[in-house]
This record gives sequence, C-alpha cells and structure tokens, in this order.
Amino acid sequence: MKFTSIEGNSQRLDGGAMFGNAPRALWERWITPDERHRIPLACRGLLVEDLDGKTVLFETGIGAFFDPALRDRYGVVDEGHVLLDNLAAHGVPHTDVDVVVLSHLHFDHAGGLLTPWRADGTYELLFPNATFVVGQTAWERAQDPHPRDRASFVPALNALLEQSGRLELVSGDHTPALGSSVRFHLSDGHTPGLLLGEVGGVLFCGDLIPGRPWVHVPITMGYDRYPELLIVEKRRILTDVVARGVRLFFTHDHGCALCTVTRDERGRFKPGEEWETLEGVELTQLA
Repeated sequence: MKFTSIEGNSQRLDGGAMFGNAPRALWERWITPDERHRIPLACRGLLVEDLDGKTVLFETGIGAFFDPALRDRYGVVDEGHVLLDNLAAHGVPHTDVDVVVLSHLHFDHAGGLLTPWRADGTYELLFPNATFVVGQTAWERAQDPHPRDRASFVPALNALLEQSGRLELVSGDHTPALGSSVRFHLSDGHTPGLLLGEVGGVLFCGDLIPGRPWVHVPITMGYDRYPELLIVEKRRILTDVVARGVRLFFTHDHGCALCTVTRDERGRFKPGEEWETLEGVELTQLA
C-alpha cells in the first residue's frame, strides 16, 4: 500500500471555537492566531493506493461548494476545488477513486464530494465510480440533525448520496467495500457515529483528534457535542495506539499530516515523530 496526504481547501477558523474551554494563553503556544483571532486549518485527505487492488480516499475536505458569502463566513482560503486538483496532480483523477470513506458528514469533511458552487445553486456528486462509506449512526445524524449542529450539514448531499446507489453504511468494525483491510473505530464525542478508519498501522483521526494540540487529552473543541465523552474516548484510543505503535493521520493540522504518539514520565500523551506530508510512501519507509 502507498500513502499520500492530499491537501484540500484550507480554512481559517476562530481559535477559541477550535480549542473549547482551553484559555487562549495556552493554545497560542501551539498556533498563532491572525488579527481576526482565527487559526489556520488544513482540510486534508488520505489517499491509499493498492489497498487490495483499490484506490481509497479517506475524506474529501470542504471543497468549493460554498457561495462567496459563506466561503468568507467559514474562512475558506482557496478558490477552486483544491483537493481535486491535487489528486489529479498525483495522477489519480477523482474518477479513478474506488472508495471514499467519510468519518462523518459535516461540510468540512464531506463538502468535497460536490461540484464547485454555481450561481444557479445546483450541485452534482463527484467521484462517479466510488462507493461512499459512512457510519450508520453518522448517516442518521445527518438525516435528522440537532438544532445545535444543523448548519454543519449539507442537505443536498444526503439526497445525492442516496440517489447514487453507491452508499454503504457501517455499523461494525468492517465494511464489504474494504473487507478486513480497514478496521473502523466508532466515537460519539464530537458527533454521534464518528467513523475512524485504521489501515496499515495508520489511524485517520477525523475530529476526535484534529491535529497535534488535541493529542493532549483535556483539549477539546467548542464544536464537540459531548466533550467529556470525547475525552474518555480519546484516552482509550490513544492508549491503544501507543500500545500497538499505530500512527495518527490528521485532517486539520496545518503543519503535520502524520505523527507517532508517546507518553511522558507522568503518563501524558504527546505527539512524537512528525511528517508534514506523505508522498506515495509505504509505511515501512517511515520506520
């Protein structure tokens, strides 16, 4: 298997929201905000080639489906569909992707499934040959969101996924499209049914651990539905990945795609060795 980090449209979001109840004096040590108190965030996908003969993309980022006003509101930095451009530059047009795995259906993780914004407000679904893998509970949440997170979903996307006939819902550790090669972990702290895919010793963290600062167990986001539950889930998963030597892949860390995790003398989890990008590497090359 070959692993490549694929950058999508980046964002700048309010630092306070991204760090929940952590004081600014603390989180500023990790990321410097701009004059509007926003911090830079990636919307990165993980491309895995030769996974039992399949080309698999974990997430599609925010994409370019927002109209200009919403693009500014949500701090989308780039115009155009950056992830599609970067896939093509790597030699994998979106038409060649066999499976797209979505940790959940918030717009900054699944918006890249849609064609760029058009003035008439219509969208089409990209990745015409892919099976779309989504957690069963995450799908149910997107179909009937809570008022607190309703704005995080794209109603037009749900209908297009259903109409495609290529939607595969996961309720256990594995799914038919990927067999035993990908193991799924479920989390409910950020949003019910968050699906974390583990493949070849790499865990796609999604919004459970969006970047290096959030490896620190008490650090959560203001966007998390159940922060205390998230902390319990994070501690359990970090304990497991340290014991098994699994690396973490980050979707939102603007400066790091992959890292190991260590524990200090007090038992606190910390990022270990880091890789800013991955370029078609096999994990044995990173040892």
